[in-house]
Amino acid sequence: MFYRPEDGHGLPHNPFNAIVTPRPIGWISSRSPDGVNNLAPYSFFNAVAYTPPQVMFASTSAKPDQDGTKDSVANIEATGVFCVNVVSYALRDAMNASSAALPKGTDEFAHAGLEAAECETIICSRVAAAPAALECKLTQIVTLPGEANKVVFGEVTGVHLRDDCLRDGAFDVTAFQPLARLGYRDYSVVRDLFSLSRPGE
Repeated sequence: MFYRPEDGHGLPHNPFNAIVTPRPIGWISSRSPDGVNNLAPYSFFNAVAYTPPQVMFASTSAKPDQDGTKDSVANIEATGVFCVNVVSYALRDAMNASSAALPKGTDEFAHAGLEAAECETIICSRVAAAPAALECKLTQIVTLPGEANKVVFGEVTGVHLRDDCLRDGAFDVTAFQPLARLGYRDYSVVRDLFSLSRPGE
């Protein structure tokens, strides 16, 4: 089939986010200017540069109690920092719980039953049990076409790696089995790896 997004797809569910898969999940923690911790998963997320290391995530909807955006973006705009927590298979239910549409000022760490740990280079909390966490300072927020589409870019200023995920000097994803977002309500988990050498290596 072929369709133009402006004309609609005619399917029971939008296939767009099922096409661009799998996607890593950026479990974004932030803190409000009032000191309330916030935690929410974003599946439009990725690393975008090595030197300096940089990441991005996109927020694509708004809450009634925020001004055209979500708590994460509002907090980051106000404080200039955030943390990306990696989601392991073991943390899948807590991640899902933190995706609930909760009132502004709710602490999703507490709501999801998660222990918070303080970051080292920024004033923000991270998920203590996460296999890795990237402390970030905001570099820019880009507004995209659409009602509430914003892309947040950050430079990584600190990296936490759980010791049990380091094996033979490498960060071993099979040690914690990261979640990936698929389309609809579907997820996947990384358990199997294979390697390819680039031509000339």
